[in-house]
Amino acid sequence: MERNFNKLTSLAISVMGHSVTFVLVLCLVIYWFSNPEFYHQNSTHKMIGGLILSITFLSLFIIQKTFNQVLASLHLKLNELVFSHETAKNSVMNAETKTEREIIELQKGYTDLAEKIKEEE
Repeated sequence: MERNFNKLTSLAISVMGHSVTFVLVLCLVIYWFSNPEFYHQNSTHKMIGGLILSITFLSLFIIQKTFNQVLASLHLKLNELVFSHETAKNSVMNAETKTEREIIELQKGYTDLAEKIKEEE
């Protein structure tokens, strides 16, 4: 169940952060603004609210695209560091594909290791 949820959220993140999705959403917002009913609203306040809502909506996709790019490069760099270090455990390679439970188990192992090192000092 958890693995399926992770796959679903990964798919949603990939779709939301894709350039094509942004272009489609931009076209949707342009269509919305070009709709004559948008300009015949009762007050300017509603029109400004709609403008703010559309800018926020578009910003969500821009932020997600940037986040995906930064996260992917960070994972790549970390994988390279783990791979290049002889004593590193390869179990942390591609940790982003692991379930939350698997990550917590790995984290507990490193927490125990850190406590053991503290006790030795």
